[in-house]
Amino acid sequence: MDLLPCIELETQANPTAAVIWLHGLGADGNDFVPIVSELDLAGCPGIRFIFPSAPSMPVTVNGGYVMPAWYDIIGRNLVDQEDAPGILKSASSIVQLIEHEAARGIAYDNIVLAGFSQGCAMALQVGLRFPQRLAGIMALSGYLPLAMTLATEKHSANQNTPIFMAHGEYDAVVSPERAQASCALLEKMAYSVNWNEYPMEHSVNREELADISRFLQQVLGSK
Repeated sequence: MDLLPCIELETQANPTAAVIWLHGLGADGNDFVPIVSELDLAGCPGIRFIFPSAPSMPVTVNGGYVMPAWYDIIGRNLVDQEDAPGILKSASSIVQLIEHEAARGIAYDNIVLAGFSQGCAMALQVGLRFPQRLAGIMALSGYLPLAMTLATEKHSANQNTPIFMAHGEYDAVVSPERAQASCALLEKMAYSVNWNEYPMEHSVNREELADISRFLQQVLGSK
């Protein structure tokens, strides 16, 4: 299987860490590229930021309109009729990206998996099941997919991996209640979750960027 198309940015030559950042529904790999220059990465090693683009597919909730998507969304509340085959197919593609970075010399525990909205769902789907310890998971403005299977599919390698969860108080796309329920379930399963809420809609603001910077410094800066 070919790798997903990606945009890459390196903060310095010969990076020793990687952040794989997954976009939301209808966006592509360009979506979060401008954020890199706004992050304070003081004390971090050289980082390769990787922004893959999901394939395009018809999305049921949007009337079958074809757009970049990690999986189909069938119902408005996101979890009643989940597209398990689509989620698993994208998960396989994302695992390939992690393995590609490992093959390029980046240690697994120097790789952060990040995602926004649908990308957040995929970051949690992959990161909690991945059989090698990752540096961290950034779950932005999204939720935990296929929650009913996590207990049997999770891998102990990432039981203690730091998870940064962030959400807008006024998010009308993924409700704060949906994200809070995901956070509560993760905490019940003894995951280390850092929950953050901001006065914004389905977006990212400067306060969140500062917290993301601190998280990356925390999980990558001491290495």
